[in-house]
Amino acid sequence: MTVDRPVLGIALMLGFCALAPLGDSIAKLLGGTIPLGQLLIIRFGAQFLLLLPIIWLTKGTLRMSGRVLRLTIIRTVLHIIGIGTMFYALRFLPLADAIAIAFVMPFIMLLLGKLVLKEQVGPRRLAACAVGFVGTLLVIQPSFAAVGAPALLPLIVALVFALFMLVTRQVAKDCDPISLQAVSGFVATLILGAYFLLGSGSDHPAFELIIPNQRDAILLAAIGVLGTFAHLLMTWSLRFAPSATLAPMQYLEIPFATLVGWLVFNDLPNGLAAIGILITVCSGLYIVAREHAAERVVVSEI
Repeated sequence: MTVDRPVLGIALMLGFCALAPLGDSIAKLLGGTIPLGQLLIIRFGAQFLLLLPIIWLTKGTLRMSGRVLRLTIIRTVLHIIGIGTMFYALRFLPLADAIAIAFVMPFIMLLLGKLVLKEQVGPRRLAACAVGFVGTLLVIQPSFAAVGAPALLPLIVALVFALFMLVTRQVAKDCDPISLQAVSGFVATLILGAYFLLGSGSDHPAFELIIPNQRDAILLAAIGVLGTFAHLLMTWSLRFAPSATLAPMQYLEIPFATLVGWLVFNDLPNGLAAIGILITVCSGLYIVAREHAAERVVVSEI
C-alpha cells in the first residue's frame, strides 16, 4: 500500500499543470500545418509506445475483464473526441481562454453526478455551479464576438471530459492507471487507423496525411511525449496525495496557460475574460472546499 506523501503529490500535480498547457500550445502551433486527424493519431500512438516499456519494466499487464475493456473503449472514444475538439478550438481561441472555458467541466460533473448517479448535491454547490457558469460566459463573450461559434467548442470539451471522468470512475478501481492509459492509447490508435483506412483515396481534408518538415516532426514528437508524461504525472500524483488535496491545484493550469499563451503567442485575456476566469476559479475552488467538508463529515460519522 502506497503511503501518502502530500508534498510529492502536489509537486507532481504542479508538473501536470505546467506540461499540459505546453502540449496544447504545440497543438495550436501545428494547427495551421498538420491535419487534426494526424495530430490525434500521433498523440495516442505515442501514448501507447511510451507506456509499453514502463508496463514491461514494472511487470504490469494489459489484460482486462470484458466489462473493463468495454468501458475503456467508451472512455477512449470520449478521450479522442475531447482532445480533438480542444485541438480544433485552439485554432481559433487564445490558449488561456480555451482552457478557462473548458474548466466548466467540474460544474458539469457535479450536475451529472446529481442527475445521473443520484449523488447528493446541496444548494450551495448548485449555486456555485450557477456562478461558475456566469464566469464562463464572461470568458466566452469576447471570444464569441471575435470568432463566433468556435468559441463554444471548449464547452463541448468540458461536457465530453465530464463524461470521460464519470466512466474513469467506473474502471479506476479495477485497472492499473498506467495499463489503462496504455490500452487507451492502443485502442485510440486502432480507431484512428481504421478511420484513415476507410477514408483512404478520398480527397476530403479530414482524411489528409502529410509528411511534416523537420520543425513540425520535432513538435509532433513533443506533443506525444508531453501529453503522455503530463497524464502520468497526474496519475502518479493521485497515488501520493488525496484527490481533495490535489483538486484545487488543477486550477493552476489556467495561470500556466496564460503565461504560455503570452510567451508563445503574445495573447492575454482581456478585462472581461480575466474577470470571468477569476469567477470560474473561485467558484470551482468553493465547490472543492464543499466536497472536502462533506467528505470529512462522512468520515467522522463512520
